[in-house]
Amino acid sequence: MLKTIWSLLSVIFILTFLGCGENQNSCEAVEGTADQISLDSLATALNWPEELKITSFTGPDLTPSPACLAVAPSGEVFVGVDMMGSLGKEPGKGSVIKLIDCNNDGILDNYTTFATLDNPRGLLPIGNKLFVLHTIFSKKTGKASGMDLVVFEDKDNDGVADGPSKPLIQSISSPKFLQDRGTDHATNGIRMGIDGWIYIAIGDFGFHDALDRSGKRMTMLGGGIVRVRPDGKEMEVYTHGLRNIYDVAIDPYMNIYTRGNTNDGGGWNIRFIHQIQSGEYGYPVLFKHFTDEILPALVDVGGGSGTGSLFMDDSTWPEKFNNVPMMADWGRSQLYIHRVSPDGPSFKQQEEEFIKLPQITDLDIDASGRLYMSAWDGAGYTGDSSKGFVVRAVPKNWQYQPFPNLKKSSVKELAELIKSGSAVARLHAQQELITRSKKTASETLWEIASDESLPLYARVAGIFGYAQVAGEDGIDQLVALTSDNAVTEFALRALADRKTRIDKVPVDPFLRELKNPSKRVQIAAIVGLGRLNRLEAAKALLEVPVPESTAAPAKGTEGPHALPNSSIIPAHIAVRSLVSLQAVDACIDAIGGDNTQLALWALRYMHDTKAIDGLINAYDEAQDEELKKRIISTVSRLYKKEAPYDGSWWWGTRPDTHGPYYKSITWEASDKIRDFLREVWSKSNKNEKLFFADLNGKHRMGITEFGGEEETQVLAQNDSGVDLEKIRNKKGQIGKSSIEDVMLAMAEIKGDAALGKKLFTQQGCVACHHLNQGEVMKGPFMGQIGSIMNREQIAESILKPNASISQGFASVQITAKGDKSYVGFISQESADQITIRNIVGQVFTIKTEDVVSRRELETSMMPPGLANSLSYEEFASLITFLSEQKE
Repeated sequence: MLKTIWSLLSVIFILTFLGCGENQNSCEAVEGTADQISLDSLATALNWPEELKITSFTGPDLTPSPACLAVAPSGEVFVGVDMMGSLGKEPGKGSVIKLIDCNNDGILDNYTTFATLDNPRGLLPIGNKLFVLHTIFSKKTGKASGMDLVVFEDKDNDGVADGPSKPLIQSISSPKFLQDRGTDHATNGIRMGIDGWIYIAIGDFGFHDALDRSGKRMTMLGGGIVRVRPDGKEMEVYTHGLRNIYDVAIDPYMNIYTRGNTNDGGGWNIRFIHQIQSGEYGYPVLFKHFTDEILPALVDVGGGSGTGSLFMDDSTWPEKFNNVPMMADWGRSQLYIHRVSPDGPSFKQQEEEFIKLPQITDLDIDASGRLYMSAWDGAGYTGDSSKGFVVRAVPKNWQYQPFPNLKKSSVKELAELIKSGSAVARLHAQQELITRSKKTASETLWEIASDESLPLYARVAGIFGYAQVAGEDGIDQLVALTSDNAVTEFALRALADRKTRIDKVPVDPFLRELKNPSKRVQIAAIVGLGRLNRLEAAKALLEVPVPESTAAPAKGTEGPHALPNSSIIPAHIAVRSLVSLQAVDACIDAIGGDNTQLALWALRYMHDTKAIDGLINAYDEAQDEELKKRIISTVSRLYKKEAPYDGSWWWGTRPDTHGPYYKSITWEASDKIRDFLREVWSKSNKNEKLFFADLNGKHRMGITEFGGEEETQVLAQNDSGVDLEKIRNKKGQIGKSSIEDVMLAMAEIKGDAALGKKLFTQQGCVACHHLNQGEVMKGPFMGQIGSIMNREQIAESILKPNASISQGFASVQITAKGDKSYVGFISQESADQITIRNIVGQVFTIKTEDVVSRRELETSMMPPGLANSLSYEEFASLITFLSEQKE
């Protein structure tokens, strides 16, 4: 159904572009001929919200395979075209296209190729600069050498970058896996917060030895969020323990949201997560058996593939669609709204379907309220020049409001924009204002920050803007602002925001606000104390209470990793701050007192010989047997540590999730730990020895005499590539592999069409499909499938039937007279009767006059998993056979 609709829309796109040209000297509007009647039909078919007007903007002739997009505040749209897709590896197939609607009537008038580059994955326009995240290819080898965050400039405003880009961060994705797999788990979207940082979504490839402009190098095992200043300096980790996020949504109060996969081994489930600075979210090593140590997601919504995201904050939009995170899901072809409501320092949420688009990739909005969305539209895993489009959405009562030229705006005009109801206008006006004279900008931003009559979002923009401009000179003013209850949280965050500017920031306001009744203020204080690097704060941090909800999951069970649990957040963040401070002495001194639990929790991550000596001494002095067991547990956790990540390995799409380390190694104190544990073990009775066996298995120490789950080898996957010779004929490999690994294998294995023909019958395909025109109509005709779909698309439609529903194979529910109900697909229909076939092959004929209601469902009649029992070779043979059906 969707494919037929979008084939019609592609014609509309082409008509819309008649008369448009690249690099036009003038921006004269060219009237398009889009068929609004057809678009209205499309809106009905996809159940678009009736409050919105959604129209075509570009099609595949200009923006094929659009991986990302970003919109300037004045409405220019930048689209990242990526003909390599997520698994392609050949360079020279990407670009950034700039699109302009000159007369603001919703129809494209002009476009330019802004820059030519590979694998664009994130775009951010600020002034005449465009920040771009993309893959870099070696000129010598032709292979990917990493991903860089770069910046282009267009000072003459001709729609084309003035020259080569300037790197801000280099090597922010591991090159080995870009070469082996492509970008499917790499570094992705970028977005700027009102604090002036650029936030970067890091996939679970992680990165090794990334380099920023200050010369700082950083390595990150696995996924998370990294942030950097616009000049490419001060790179730092914001959160860690995420899998394959594609983008970040940031609200006016610096709440950050992501939509990312969970563990592939247990399903491609999507988690919607509130990102709290310094938080650990656990993928994959703490994800199952150590969930008491992580911050849980707000919800697990089931299977999907999260892509672009945006926090909608625009007063021109209807209230029901405003002030919400909007999260795209490529796998579900759906843009979702998550309605968040406060829950202590975090949120609870309710997910709602919003706009349906086939394989939506990204979205962004301008300062006038025009929302643009890009869709992959079946372009496959390696890109397709005939697929992909961009649409525009505005409220039906929306009226265009021109956005001023910020460079020519007065300070007073910029200040008014910072107070406006558009998050886009606020951000860009703030960023322009901080380029003006320091004195003028500081005074103006402070006036906004301290004005109690203004909306909170305006004051927050003023506070973070003031902190950026004033630097150390603004510390006293921000400290004074911590006494203003309405903005205490944001004053604290601004004070501790830049580690390069914290030497003169006093610790007292942070210690004071640990007792604030607001949990959000408490979290800001706890995070700040970890960033200020003052060891004197450790004692106060250790007083943060640990709730009962932090209990570890029972042996052999998996704890909740996707249930909101706001009570755990203060203790979790306090632990992260204690670890950041390396507060070993304070934690050791706290053992045996009221703060023992938090102290031992923090010590689990302190691989320091001083910590080991202190723990052993504490054990010798302890009188309570339960306390002794807890100390032994902490020491055993420290027996090994995570191996330094060198970028040569990755855990693949089905990682070992046992934990607590992925690629563990011993360290300088391991011998002392082993000797201590052996001595205690040797004096233990039988029941006590069982405790050691449990720890040996849980912490994978591999101390043979303890028994338990002995660790004999590192289970890390050293090469994410598919060993075809070993597994190509292994039965059931399709059901045990991720779709990305299957696609990579199919690119290498041709298969045998003759075998595929046999499998077409053996796997039951003939029950619902026919190959010859003369056969009785059952389901989608396969006799010419190879002429309309390539091998990759055929494979995807089998593996993920609901993501690529063939025409005529969507489920239909018919209610007929006599309270009869039928669910199946329509195999034949005339003016008088409908023939429907259900999932078990039963055929029913219903008179048209007896039909009471008819509804098309959003699921395929083809069940998933039909190919799970096949080997790679067999599956390749089946899709090769089908690809050769070209009547």
